[in-house]
Amino acid sequence: MRNSISRRNFLKLAGSGFLAAAGASVLPRFMGRKLLQPAEVAFAQTTTPDLYFAGTDGWIAMPPSPNIGFYFPDDLAPANFNTYIFGFRNVTGLDATQIGQQKMKAQHSAPMFWVDEYTGANEFHMQLTNLGLQMRPDLTDSHTLHWHGFRNVIPFFDGEPTGSISVPVGRNFTYVFRPRDPGTYMYHCHVEDVEHVHMGMTGPVFVRPAQNGNTSLYASGKFAYNDGDGSTGYDREFAMFLSEVWAEAHWCDSHIQLPDWSDYKADFSLLNGRAYPDTLAPNAPIDAATSHHALSVERDAGGDLIAPAGRPDLQYQPLSALVTCLPNERVLLRFSNLGFREAAMALAGIKMRVIGRDATMMRGLGSTGLRNGADTSYATNTVLIGPGESYDVLFTAPDFSGGSGSSGQGYDSYVLYNRRLTQVSNLDASTFGGQRTEVRVYPGGLAAQQYPNDLGV
Repeated sequence: MRNSISRRNFLKLAGSGFLAAAGASVLPRFMGRKLLQPAEVAFAQTTTPDLYFAGTDGWIAMPPSPNIGFYFPDDLAPANFNTYIFGFRNVTGLDATQIGQQKMKAQHSAPMFWVDEYTGANEFHMQLTNLGLQMRPDLTDSHTLHWHGFRNVIPFFDGEPTGSISVPVGRNFTYVFRPRDPGTYMYHCHVEDVEHVHMGMTGPVFVRPAQNGNTSLYASGKFAYNDGDGSTGYDREFAMFLSEVWAEAHWCDSHIQLPDWSDYKADFSLLNGRAYPDTLAPNAPIDAATSHHALSVERDAGGDLIAPAGRPDLQYQPLSALVTCLPNERVLLRFSNLGFREAAMALAGIKMRVIGRDATMMRGLGSTGLRNGADTSYATNTVLIGPGESYDVLFTAPDFSGGSGSSGQGYDSYVLYNRRLTQVSNLDASTFGGQRTEVRVYPGGLAAQQYPNDLGV
């Protein structure tokens, strides 16, 4: 019997030079854009990356819930944790020894990162290494980083394993991105994607527009899009990343079992990797000075994450979903959904305006082909977000009510929540849970935001 070479194996054997040369000779005639030449592809693998991520496994904590059988809490979980995950970690700046020590210390949601719009001289380089799975050494899965929604990505760097490179255990690979379209996106591992996506290898990413810094259009100089008139300007921004946990699947992966994905039934719905009331807990300590392209969570001497104050159970869920602001500030909510179910995110008492969807500004195409035509943004109190979709939403914070506020604690509280009951209850219909958080409007005292999701308190 003859052995055939699969497409994936062919790509591994052929290497970067062949693919880059083929792409450079054929695709430009159809795309009219300069692609990376073979020398540039090789150079990318030796250039110091802007960010360095590692794929591995680990443990996180879900809130207590009604008994759902032996799947939860996981009996193999270490103290403070109850749910096994696959995930990514930001290991930028760590040495080789420290990077190796991050095995089984994945976080969820995966580290949020952001880049500037490509203007011809600012390629973004992202290195990915695969540390392997400590709980499951029998699984030798490769990992990739697929930027979901990226237009006209260079195929070699797409992260879709049948048409590009995947990273085996113990190896690394550097992706090169030239992002030309501002807005909110998401990323995930595309190997065994049903499993790897659900197990936690997912996170938010967004592209900042070239218009940023123009204070004549909006005082803060911060914008969601290149709007030309300041209509997408904002004062504070908060990522809201939606994902899910099906406890049975997570238990099966830690116990060397196979879940039947046709029986999928999410038990927990998450915002930024947490379920309510944990969504209200603060961020882990962040080093603002080094948070250039991603939140730089403070680390100990070994490179491990430092947990939020008083919450050792949230050590690997460092990103809060709480929203804080001052009266009359414009706030940008960056929604992205990599769960398997639609969400209906509602903000009670404050009108929202949808200004972008799937990293596309809500404007029609003008005569020049740019999005400077009719305004198609719209006001709403509920945003329907399907799996794989993203929305950019603005709201203007209302005036403070006075006194000790509606909360009785010095701020007014508005609820941001998923209207779908099964996604906002942690399996207990008698109380709140899941994808629920608060918008807190303070009368004053908040510091200017230094990085996304900075609470300013």
